[in-house]
Amino acid sequence: MTETPPPRRARAEIDLGALRANVRTLRARVAPHVRIMAVVKADAYGHGALRCARAALEAGADWLGTATPHEALALRAAGITDVPVMCWLWTPGDPWDEGIEAGLDMSVSGMWALQEVVAAARATGKSARVQLKADTGLGRNGCQPADWPELVGEALKAEAEGLLKITGLWSHLACADEPHHPSTAAQLDVFRSMLDYAEKAGVEPEVRHIANSPATLTLPEAHFDLVRPGIAVYGISPSPELGTSAELGLRPVMSLKASVALVKQVPAGHGVSYGHHYVTDGETTLGLVPLGYADGVPRHASGRGPVLVGDTVRTVAGRVAMDQFVLDLGGETPEPGTEAVLFGPGDRGEPTAEDWAVAAGTIAYEIVTRIGARVPRVYPGE
Repeated sequence: MTETPPPRRARAEIDLGALRANVRTLRARVAPHVRIMAVVKADAYGHGALRCARAALEAGADWLGTATPHEALALRAAGITDVPVMCWLWTPGDPWDEGIEAGLDMSVSGMWALQEVVAAARATGKSARVQLKADTGLGRNGCQPADWPELVGEALKAEAEGLLKITGLWSHLACADEPHHPSTAAQLDVFRSMLDYAEKAGVEPEVRHIANSPATLTLPEAHFDLVRPGIAVYGISPSPELGTSAELGLRPVMSLKASVALVKQVPAGHGVSYGHHYVTDGETTLGLVPLGYADGVPRHASGRGPVLVGDTVRTVAGRVAMDQFVLDLGGETPEPGTEAVLFGPGDRGEPTAEDWAVAAGTIAYEIVTRIGARVPRVYPGE
């Protein structure tokens, strides 16, 4: 069988072997009874949800997590039907009925959502799987402690009618990526209090969970029954303060590569890209890389983004445009088609997603997640 050649313009290479190894590393960080939910929201942080979900399950993940119901329903439609899938970002009018039919675990943070899921359960004639989310201090989604008794009480009434099963109680940490931040201990205290109230009221959850990637890696007291690693599954450190990927035993999964489209000689004083924010100091060669902000290369990294060509790391010369950017090659003349590596694991001196995050003034999560659909994902060795 003839292998399909890799895309010439650009590609994101996804190392599923590294992803499996990351899941096994995370498994080793938690107690045997603690289950792992691999979070595959946002197309698995840009890596390809279906392929990554299957690889994570092969490596020992017990649950899958998504943000939107549509992401979760897509996994079910693709044949992932025999593992729990949770989704947590619902808006009024979302497909609660489809979620019930698909056996999704659906998060409820307030009375409007509980009312909609109960109505959908009545309409479908099936019991919904519901997880109640507590706002323990993040101030985002979730039920405030003052409103928790009402939400728990009404959910228990619906459970008594057979309309739903309360499968989980959960929350999310605000500052787990900042070691020793006082809010983390405070949130855990609030979470324990809200768990205690719900369980004394009669809730018997299958899982209780609050730990994201950094808490999975560094806070065993936050593990409860289940942990929800996201970015760590893809081999990226949740925070430089916690250590590098290598120090945490993780390997980056995505490498972003392109083919140099053009190499040309230009004189001294030549402006490069929009606004001429870069002007050549002397006679040099310029290389054109056919990736731009439409592909997810951050414009904020103009003049700073690092790229490996051959054995040398170059820096984006001038502004990143929609479809392309330029490198000053310092007189070197690689052939058109030479590989340019924007980021990868760093094994051979190439930049990492974290290097691009520093260049763009953002976090590595955003670097990998923003790589657009115009860049094909390829899975070498799979």
